[in-house]
Amino acid sequence: MNIVSVFGSSRVQPGDADYELAVTVGRVLAEAGYAVMTGGYGGVMAAASKGANEAGGHVIGVTTKQIEEITQVDANQWVKEEIMYDALRDRLLHLVKEANAGYVALPGGVGTLHEIAETWELMRFDGIEQKPFICYGNYWESIITQVKMSPYVGDFYRQLMKFAHTPEEIIQILHNWKSEHNA
Repeated sequence: MNIVSVFGSSRVQPGDADYELAVTVGRVLAEAGYAVMTGGYGGVMAAASKGANEAGGHVIGVTTKQIEEITQVDANQWVKEEIMYDALRDRLLHLVKEANAGYVALPGGVGTLHEIAETWELMRFDGIEQKPFICYGNYWESIITQVKMSPYVGDFYRQLMKFAHTPEEIIQILHNWKSEHNA
């Protein structure tokens, strides 16, 4: 199963532009044959899960007791397979290590920024297979571009971070990476 982790804000709501974007991204990923894996709760996670589920795709929600004890929230209704961890850190490690096809970051806050940085760093040093990390739209582009320009970031690791401006570009990047690295 080709799995893509989708990161983004838990605060977006149905009807918000970023929510609807995440529904479309989830749908397009599922239609292209990818399973969608998210943190399993609301916002972008629910929206991407909804889009993938409605397109007949497999939806994995990686949840944590730590969040559920604080917020009293359960996995969103579109999750087909729930994987629960005790700690937030273990949840993120699963989202990183088990996404065998790549990662997509949609708009989000500090939590999403942490997921981007942690994933990028783990691909550098923790023996995690390098895969494309796609930042959607202009939201993350200025921050990531600034980091990529640093003389302390190696060329190969700069290439891991990609930008897409349409859901179809996400699929193209994933397909190109797969064909280039599995040939």
